[in-house]
Amino acid sequence: MRVAIVGAGAVGRSIAGELLENGHTVMLIEKDGRKVRTRSVPGAEWVQADACEVSSLEEAQLATCDVVVAATGDDKANLVVSLLAKTEFAVNRVVARVKDPRNEWLYTEAWGVDVAVSTPRVLAALVEEAVTVGDVVRLMSFRKGAANLVEITLGDDTPWVGRALREVPLPRETVLTAILRGDRVVTPSPDEPLESGDELLFVSHGDTEEQLQYVFAPEGPGRAEG
Repeated sequence: MRVAIVGAGAVGRSIAGELLENGHTVMLIEKDGRKVRTRSVPGAEWVQADACEVSSLEEAQLATCDVVVAATGDDKANLVVSLLAKTEFAVNRVVARVKDPRNEWLYTEAWGVDVAVSTPRVLAALVEEAVTVGDVVRLMSFRKGAANLVEITLGDDTPWVGRALREVPLPRETVLTAILRGDRVVTPSPDEPLESGDELLFVSHGDTEEQLQYVFAPEGPGRAEG
């Protein structure tokens, strides 16, 4: 993919480095000339410009990018960049950094944001994931909560342990995307048996999360079917 990252601070440079290692093409756009440090991310294309100006984005050929990451430390700038990327340049996917959690409610489709990343929320989700077994933990939201990436860790008392995935009555609009089992990532298949301690990653509609938790609860449908 060709990815444009707006903001070449520590966050933007770190994202750029990861994407370059994964084989993507990266363009870093930075307004402040003092932060244009080409040797810090040598594999990236560097552009010194104000990304809140349409003319600057036209010169940078933003329309050729598959993804735009608004990663500055200014929420106002991130929202403007997101809106321009989506409405003026039809970028397929816009990911925006939320600097101040109080502004998270603004990061919606109306501002061109597909995925909003708030560090406090991500950290809280990771803490919950580390200590919670049997509860649905929301890791990330997409499109104003219309879809969420959620995780549930199977406990010993889950009635589905030892049974094939095909038997699990998942709620509507819920897709199992991966199973984390120890240090392995298991691709879900209908015949895959579940194990205690499995971390299941779902993309699910926000309205179905309670149903999903009930499915894997000790007193859920699996107990009756077992």
